[in-house]
Amino acid sequence: MKFNPDIHHRHSIRLRGYDYSTAGFYFVTICVQGRECLLGEIVDGEVVLNDAGGMVDYWWHELANKFPTVELDHYVIMPNHFHGIIILQPLVGANLCVRLDADLPEFPGGHTGPPLPRMVQWFKTMSTNAYIHGVHHHNWSSFPGKLWQRNYYERIIRNENELNQIRQYIHHNPVKWDIDAENPANHQKNIL
Repeated sequence: MKFNPDIHHRHSIRLRGYDYSTAGFYFVTICVQGRECLLGEIVDGEVVLNDAGGMVDYWWHELANKFPTVELDHYVIMPNHFHGIIILQPLVGANLCVRLDADLPEFPGGHTGPPLPRMVQWFKTMSTNAYIHGVHHHNWSSFPGKLWQRNYYERIIRNENELNQIRQYIHHNPVKWDIDAENPANHQKNIL
């Protein structure tokens, strides 16, 4: 199908006007293009990563080395997507004024340097390059087009209760794989 700007629109899912370099807690979900299960499998409610999933795990942890203001919290690598909590710490000497906007996190802080979208893009780029290397040198399954979907989901975590709920969601995600919206088997059921 040819691109038609009248019907093909990409709307940003980012919170309009929010500064994504603000210190705080962020929940991110990144999906493999086409929901291809390239990163492992779920066996008896537990994630069993393949080598590609192990590579994604490595680059997730490298975020904290690349961006010194990043701290990593709970995460899970699923067969075809990834959930994680990124904590952006304020820069030393940054203005720690609390913003009073009702839409903003109760975890106040100054600016952290690079914004969250740049960090996620770096993670996606590095893991894609490593995956391509695995395809060429270790016979990993190839992927059509791109490894990751173009965008990603993020949620600004606004308080400790929400943080704890998201941590529980991440922890229980493998057990709920059979009913997970990202499970390709569930999309087949919906088509029939």
